[in-house]
Amino acid sequence: MREVAFIRQNKEKWLEFERAIFGKAKKNPDELASLYIHLVNDLSYAQTYYPKSKTTVYLNYLASQIYQKIYKTKREETNRIVHFFKTEVPLLLFEYRRYLLYAFILAFLCTGIGVLSAHNDATFVRLIMGDEYVNMTLENIEKGNPVAVYKSGSNWGSFIGITLNNLIVGAKCYIYGIFAGIGTFLVMIQNFIMLGSFQYFFYKENVFWESVRGIWIHGAMEIFGIVIESAAGFVLGASILFPKTYSRMHSFKIGFKNSLKIFLSTVPFTIAAGFLEGFITRYSIDMPRVLNVAIILGTLALISYYYLVYPFIVNRKFKKNHVPTL
Repeated sequence: MREVAFIRQNKEKWLEFERAIFGKAKKNPDELASLYIHLVNDLSYAQTYYPKSKTTVYLNYLASQIYQKIYKTKREETNRIVHFFKTEVPLLLFEYRRYLLYAFILAFLCTGIGVLSAHNDATFVRLIMGDEYVNMTLENIEKGNPVAVYKSGSNWGSFIGITLNNLIVGAKCYIYGIFAGIGTFLVMIQNFIMLGSFQYFFYKENVFWESVRGIWIHGAMEIFGIVIESAAGFVLGASILFPKTYSRMHSFKIGFKNSLKIFLSTVPFTIAAGFLEGFITRYSIDMPRVLNVAIILGTLALISYYYLVYPFIVNRKFKKNHVPTL
């Protein structure tokens, strides 16, 4: 069957699915389950005969949304928060994985620009970081503790202040995506050029590894979280720029709901990064190097697994259990 004929034959049925998903038509769980069976059959057909078509992408999205509605009604699912982190967010991360890729590519490029700029212009770091911060850091380097700035203030005061600041930065990365993604793009440029120039500054002063041992204890989760929050901002912006088969307003509503869930998933990691910065980073120079490296690699592995590996596992399990083959 030609794709155009396939769409024409099933269009009304798919519109009924949309109304059921987005609350425009009331359906009980049994009716949703029936709709779901019909939909995954259409999805299987589309995956077989139109694997690279937008129709397949559209049907896969509808199937995941109906599945989530059905899953919420299961008796064994008593903890909404567990379901959110265990199923909802990973499925969304898989669906929007290309935006995560875009965010990581931009982060690496901007970090590289920061490194090259600091390398070619001795005044660039001062322009980005400010004279006061640079002079203070130089004094700390002379005293033998390049990351002594993290020892200032009390543990709890640092933890609360740093966490609030990181939450604000992450919120900007996400919310500014409403400006067609351009706002998120600009925030990323600013933050990652700063990161690149900041790390090059320590390299130039011959204390690069000392800075890594301190900064990346909390930085692994903090920086990774900013990338994910920026990806959420790009999802929000794309929902406005590329509405696909929906009206622009309807596409925005879907994009806002899904991107917000991705953004909210980063909050525990941001809080954890703030805790590490407030309570652990200040002891980085004094702690055994093995412990130092273990914390950095452990936190990086944890957040990398959740955002880059686990979504594929959840999606594969979802397709295996819920999408029949022809």
